[in-house]
Formats: sequence, structure tokens, C-alpha cells
Amino acid sequence: MAIDSEVLVIGGGLAGLTSALAAARAGADTRLVSYKQSTLRNASGLVDILGYTPDGEGPITDPYEEIPRLHESHPYRTVGVETVRTAMSLFDDAVPTYNGEHTDRNALIPTHGGTVKPTARYPASASAGLASDDRDIVFVGLESMTDFDAQRAADHLDAAGVPFDVRGVTIWFPGDLRPDAKVTRYAKLLDTDGTVTVRGRERPARAALAERINPELEGEARVGFPAILGDDEAQAVRADLSDRLGAEVFEVPMGPPSLPGLRLEDRLFEALDEAGVSIETGNPVTDFDGEDRIEQIYIEKNGAKIPNSADQYILATGGLVGKGVESDREGVYEPVFDCHVAHPEDRYDWFEDAVFGDHEFAGFGVATDEQLRPLDDGSTVAFENLRAAGSVLGGYDFAAEKSGSGVSIATGYDAGTTAATEAQ
Repeated sequence: MAIDSEVLVIGGGLAGLTSALAAARAGADTRLVSYKQSTLRNASGLVDILGYTPDGEGPITDPYEEIPRLHESHPYRTVGVETVRTAMSLFDDAVPTYNGEHTDRNALIPTHGGTVKPTARYPASASAGLASDDRDIVFVGLESMTDFDAQRAADHLDAAGVPFDVRGVTIWFPGDLRPDAKVTRYAKLLDTDGTVTVRGRERPARAALAERINPELEGEARVGFPAILGDDEAQAVRADLSDRLGAEVFEVPMGPPSLPGLRLEDRLFEALDEAGVSIETGNPVTDFDGEDRIEQIYIEKNGAKIPNSADQYILATGGLVGKGVESDREGVYEPVFDCHVAHPEDRYDWFEDAVFGDHEFAGFGVATDEQLRPLDDGSTVAFENLRAAGSVLGGYDFAAEKSGSGVSIATGYDAGTTAATEAQ
């Protein structure tokens, strides 16, 4: 039996979640289906609009000022600067635990690799670590977390010419946590301030951690930890540690699995629940009916093909990494609706020999009209009631530009709002 829904979003990443939220807030009965868990748990949790130009110039100070200079096929040019602003306002309202909304200028955030990343929005947990702040920093690494070398990160930052002194120390986390403990295990322990055993004595985890760090401090005003400092009670954890250390505590964004990414995912799903969005995950969309207009899609569930119908559809399945765009020896294609993906016929033209060259494949994705409706190879709208959002779109290199989150939010907002209007 088909399930009627005015707007149906396919994809559970940032673009899909934003599309569904925008459509629901615009008054549409909205349903989101996703084959896999959200990819946000693998992201740093930072939300970029535009960090560098397509030619690699930057970091960019004001991304909104740079958008009109992008080539016409860029998704930002399709939706326009004001839509990007409005979309970011939606994000700010949905995720009040983030900072950066007070200015158009990018913030500069230190990363676990010791680089400085330009970003438009960042978790409150990272706000005390801004590279524009001239207060000295000590990074605290954990012996059990080899992907954060505190001293190496400090050395890289120092070499980059930051306006403060920075150094790193590495400690053993107090207690008997396994060496391969997940970041969520650290977070839960600090959330609850559970007990750990130190030299045969049971101690509250936060106090024991502070006692281990205090002898390492040399008067620094800021202390940076890997992103493990609580989940539900993250603000309380940072406040407690800041008080015990006599310095402002912040988190350094990390690679996957990412606690800030998980927090962001949780908050967005809470916003979707508040907006009344119906969500189904774990089952792929495998087929559809329709020619100029999509009549229904089919979701594979326990070996059966379940039809789902809607007035409007949004494709937000990701790019090459997320398998929203796929390739084989025959070419490059979009697997759900077989939307056209322009690409050179010769596979050797998809990439450059240089590792950091101008790779053609980085911009693979569907092309759209001004309403984000995918076009066929003759520049005709493929389906009048389908819109695309996020990294399934072509015409930009989100990795080089540091624009992935912003494009997902802006195009997701535009697709969701327009689809809701058309569904009425």
C-alpha cells in the first residue's frame, strides 16, 4: 500500500535533514527516507560556507562577499546569496548550541592536525579555541588517542604564525578505560562524572582528570582537549573543568567518529521531530514510476518493494563518497532516478596525475535549473517534481573550497521550501 506524503526527501545527510526541516516548517507533510545512518557522525561538526576560492586562494574572510564571484554553475550561484543567508538562519534556529551567527566573517578554528580551518559556524565547545584569540594555549592529548598528537598539532600551529604561544602535553586518562575506548565512552563518563580508580582510590572522573592536568599547566589561559568532553552535559563538563584548571577549556574538532558530529546529528533529528517529520532509515530506494513526473518510488524492505508516493521529491543522497553518484567502466551516473551526470568519456580525463591537481571528478554531479530540478543531457528538466540538494549536485569542489556544509544547508533549504510551496 502506498504511503501518501506531500514532500518525500531521500537521504539522511545534512542536505536531506535540512530539506526535510525546511519543507516541514513551510507547512508540508514531510517524510524522510534514508538507507544509511547520517554521515554527520563522521564529520568534524564544523559548518563551512566557503573557506577558499575554487582556485585555492584563501582563507576567505567573508564568504558571502565571495559567492557572487563564483562561476555560474556553482550551487551557490543557483540559489543566490540571500538564500544562503536565510538557510543559515534556519540552521541557527535549529541548532542553538552553535556560534558564529553574529558575523559574516569566517572564524579560524584549530584542528587536531594543527591546521587553522576557516568556518562559518562552530560548536560552542570549540569557541574558546579561536585562532584569532591571542591567549596562550596548551593542548592535552591522551596516550590512548593516537589520532591527536598534541605536541605535533602545537608545532604546526606555531609554524603557521598564530598570535599566541602554544604547546602540547600528553597524559593517560585516569581510570581503567580500555585503550580502544570509544569517544562516546569518555563522554558518558564525564557526563555523569562517574568514578574512576586512581592508585587504588575511587575519584570523580572530572576531578581526577583535572588533577592529572594541573601539574602540566604553565599559566596558559586556554586548554584544548580532543572532542570527548561530554554529550548531554557537555557545557557542564567544560565549565567544571575550566573551574578546576583555572583556564578556559575547549574542544579540538577531530576526525571520525566525531562527537561534535553526533551532537549535531542529535539536535537536527530533534528539530525534525519537533517539526513533525516522519523518518524511516535502513531501507534503500531501488526504483520509481514516472516519466516527466515521478509518480512513486519503491523502498526495498525485507525483500519486498514498498511503494511510496508524494507530490514532490527531493534527492539528497550524497556525491561520489556517499554513493549518491556512482561510476563504472561505462560512465558516471546517479543511481536512484538515473539523472544525467556530465563527465568526460575518457576515464583518464576524470583526474590529474598530481595528487592535488585539478581533478575533474571532484565536480561530478547532477546539473539543475534555477529551481534545483535535475536536467537531462539536453538541458531539459528531467522530472518536474524532483529537486536535488547537497553533494549530489555538480559544479563545485566542496573538499577544495571547504563549502560542503554550506551548500548542503543552502540547497537543502531552497529545495525543501520550494517543494513545500509546489505541493500546496
